[in-house]
Amino acid sequence: MSEALLERATPAETPAPPRIAGLDGLRGLCALYVLLFHCWAYTFKGFPRSTGPAWLDWLGLGRLAVVFFLVLSGFSLAVSAARNGWRLGGLRRFVRRRAWRILPPYWAALVLSLIITLTVVRMPHSGPPNGKSVIVFGLLLQDLVRAPTPNGAFWSISVEALLYLTFPLLLLITRRAGIAVTLLCATAPVIAYGLINPPPADAARHLAWQLLPVFAAGVAAAGIVAADDAVRRAPWLWMSMAAAVPAAALIVIRGGGWVVDNYFTVDLAITPALALLVVALATGRPAWLAGLLSARPLAWLGSFSYSLYLIHLPIVVAISLTVVAPRFGHGLTAFAVTTVVAGGVSLIGAWLFAKVFEFPFQRHRSFAALFRRAA
Repeated sequence: MSEALLERATPAETPAPPRIAGLDGLRGLCALYVLLFHCWAYTFKGFPRSTGPAWLDWLGLGRLAVVFFLVLSGFSLAVSAARNGWRLGGLRRFVRRRAWRILPPYWAALVLSLIITLTVVRMPHSGPPNGKSVIVFGLLLQDLVRAPTPNGAFWSISVEALLYLTFPLLLLITRRAGIAVTLLCATAPVIAYGLINPPPADAARHLAWQLLPVFAAGVAAAGIVAADDAVRRAPWLWMSMAAAVPAAALIVIRGGGWVVDNYFTVDLAITPALALLVVALATGRPAWLAGLLSARPLAWLGSFSYSLYLIHLPIVVAISLTVVAPRFGHGLTAFAVTTVVAGGVSLIGAWLFAKVFEFPFQRHRSFAALFRRAA
């Protein structure tokens, strides 16, 4: 960017502060895991029951990657606020910046998904998309309103958008009463309601309220980054590993089928470990972790992780069901071919997609800046 353009830029168009080292790498790994999960799920039939080799069972926990995304989202949004006395910096500015960041790639991915599902293959377990689908998914209402889906991965985008609505309130509570009270307000009612009225195992909507504690944990984690040195020097990675033991034990002992039937419990059980892992990374303890996750391949993958998440599933479904399954059936060979072909197409396609629909909106904060750059 030239000096002249920097001089003309408005505050809303100035570059964002440097990212915390390693966060992009975490996002990239989460998106890659979701991609592998879907390759696994569509080539070994029977999900959530594993019908593939036991050494691939670890691929059946795709939901946990989305939980990690929500922790990262709450954390990333709250870091600046935590360093500024938990102040939002203006509700209108917050809403505008969130919409500018998530909507252009999302709407472009929605169009692409509609094209694939209407002309190539529709999403399994869903009817063909229709006019209602366009309205519901276009307005990010799929967590509230049922409609045939053009892209099964879009459920979490609606959840995240709804959780954004709670963010100003979470900051207000934190500023007035502290992080502990915020976590209590976000978690206790959800747990109490879940115990009284457990969500059905196959719930595909109304998930935002279940995942509020996950998002709030990410917000709370940002407070550690703004704390004094004594707090920042705590062994956060070891604490994360210790917090992961109960959830990991449940998953290993009970198996993937039980996990799917008890997402509500597993999400809450794994969240402290994920939030503490983010804190460990953000505080640079240990330094090797940030260095590892900042490696060039992971940083590159993380740079377009949102685009990869948005567009990979229709590609995987189309290639798996129309190209791979007719030739190789379902099994290890089909999984290998699907992973190489659909995974490769998804990665390359997501990179190109991001160059058009994501990166320009990261570099420029308004249509005026976009048009000036294009001119």
